Amino acid sequence: MSAETIQILISMVIYMAAVIGIGILFAKKANKNSENYFLGGRSLGPWVTAMSAEASDMSGWLLMGLPGVAYWCGLADAAWTAIGLAIGTYFNWLITSKRLRRYSVRANNAITLPEFFSNRFREKTPVIMTLAAAFILIFFTVYAASCFVTCGKLFSTLFGTPYVAMMLLGAVFVLIYTILGGFLAESASDFMQAIVMITALTIIVIIGTVKAGGIGEVITNAQSIPGFLDFFGLATPTVSEAGQQFIDSAGKPVFGAARDYGALTIASMMAWGLGYFGMPQVLLRFMAIRDEKELPRSRRIAMIWVVISLAVAVFIGILGRQLFPTEHLTSTSAEKIFITLSTSYLPAILAGFVMAGILAATISSSDSYLLIAASALAKNVFQGVVKKNATDKQVMLVTRITLLAIAVIAAIMALDENSVIFKIVSFAWAGFGATFGPLMIFSLFWKRVNKPGAIAGMVSGAAMVFIWKLGISKLGGLFAIYELLPAFIISSICIVIVSLLTAPPSKEIEEDFEAVKSGNV
Repeated sequence: MSAETIQILISMVIYMAAVIGIGILFAKKANKNSENYFLGGRSLGPWVTAMSAEASDMSGWLLMGLPGVAYWCGLADAAWTAIGLAIGTYFNWLITSKRLRRYSVRANNAITLPEFFSNRFREKTPVIMTLAAAFILIFFTVYAASCFVTCGKLFSTLFGTPYVAMMLLGAVFVLIYTILGGFLAESASDFMQAIVMITALTIIVIIGTVKAGGIGEVITNAQSIPGFLDFFGLATPTVSEAGQQFIDSAGKPVFGAARDYGALTIASMMAWGLGYFGMPQVLLRFMAIRDEKELPRSRRIAMIWVVISLAVAVFIGILGRQLFPTEHLTSTSAEKIFITLSTSYLPAILAGFVMAGILAATISSSDSYLLIAASALAKNVFQGVVKKNATDKQVMLVTRITLLAIAVIAAIMALDENSVIFKIVSFAWAGFGATFGPLMIFSLFWKRVNKPGAIAGMVSGAAMVFIWKLGISKLGGLFAIYELLPAFIISSICIVIVSLLTAPPSKEIEEDFEAVKSGNV
C-alpha cells in the first residue's frame, strides 16, 4: 500500500470514528424506548430535520450514480432527473410536511409510516399495516443493496482490493452503527454527512474546473460530442457487445449520432419527483420535527442544499468527460468518475476526507433504510400483529435481528460488481413513490378515502412497478417510460374508484380529518 493510499485510509478512519462516536453518544437516549429509537422522541430541530432528510434521501447515488449518468451520456438524462427531484423536494416539503406532522400525532402518536396509515384509517384488523410493512421491507432491502454496491466500488477502487470483501466490510460497518444509535444518531450524523457531501462536491468542481482550463473549455469539449450538452438530445457512446466504449485512432472515445430527447422522455425523468411523496426516510423527518412551525425554515434549508448538490453533481459528470475522457469505458465504471477526480487532483489527506463524502452519503442512506425496514417488521408486524403485548425490550430485540437479516439479504443482492447504482435506486424509488405516494396525498387531503381504497392504492402501485419494469417496458416506444409515472397514476385511480364504490369512512375518521385540517389536534 502506497503512502498516499495510507493517508487516504487514515482520513477515512478518522471520519468513520466520528460517525461511530455519534452513535455511542446517542445510544443511551435512543435505547430508552422504541419511540426514541425509531423517531427520536419528535425532538429534531429545523436544521437537522432538513439536512438529515436530504442526506438520507440522496445517498451514494448523488456522488456516484448521477455524475456517472452525466459522464456516460451527457446532460439530458441527469439534468431532467435533477430538475424533477428538485421540484418534488419543494412540493413535498410545502404540501405534505406540516399536515403529516400534525396527522401523525392525531393518529395515536404514530411513529412509523405503516402505523400512521393503519391509525389514520382506524383499522381493527391491521391489513394496511402489514402490507405497508411488507412493501417497506422489499423496497428498502433493494435500496440497502445499492448502498452496499457503493461501498464496494469505493473501497475496491481506492485500495485495489476485491470488490466483494470491501462491500461486505462496508455492510458490517453500517449495520453496527445503525444498531448502536437508532434514529437520533442517524439524524445527527446525517446532518454532519450532508455538510461533508456538499463540501466534497463543491471542492471537486472548483479544482476540476481550474485543471480543465475554465468553464469555457469544459463547455467547448462537451459541445464537441453529439448531443452531450443538449437538453433535448442524448449522447450515444458507441460500445462493443460487452458494453465497452470504443476508442478511435486519436485516442478519443467514440460516440454515435445524438438521439432525440422528446417530451415523453422528459416526463419520464421528471417523474422522479413524484417519488418524494412516498419516501419513508423523508416523511419520517416531517413526523419527527419538534414543532410544525419550524417546517418552513427546514424547507428553505433543504431546497438550498438540494439545488446546489444536484447541480454540482451533474456538472461533475460533464467535467469528468473533459479531464478523463477514456478512463471509464462502461456505464458501470462511469459511476467512479467522482473518485477518479478526487484522487487525481487532491492531496491524499484531503482526498480521504472527500472520499468520506461518498461514505457519508452511503451511510446516511443505508442506516435510514435498515432502521425503517426493521421498524416496519418489529414495531408494525411483530408488536402490531403477532404479539400485541410485546414489551419495548422485545421489540428492540426483534429490530436488531431484523436489521441483521436485511443486511445479509442486501449484501447477497450486492455481490455483482457490475451492478449500476442508478438503475438499482431508480427501481426502489419507483416502488416507494407508487406504493405510498398517492396514498399519502389522498390520506392527508381527501376526507372520502377509505380503507379499501388505501389497500387498493398500495397493492396496485407496487404491482404496477414490477409489471411495468419487468414486462410492459420491454415493448419499447411509449411503454419505455419510467415505471414510477404509470404506477403512480394507476395507484391514484384505484384509490379514488375503490373509495367511491365502497362505504364512506366512519364518523370518527372524518372527525380526525377535520381536526387535522383545522389544526385542532
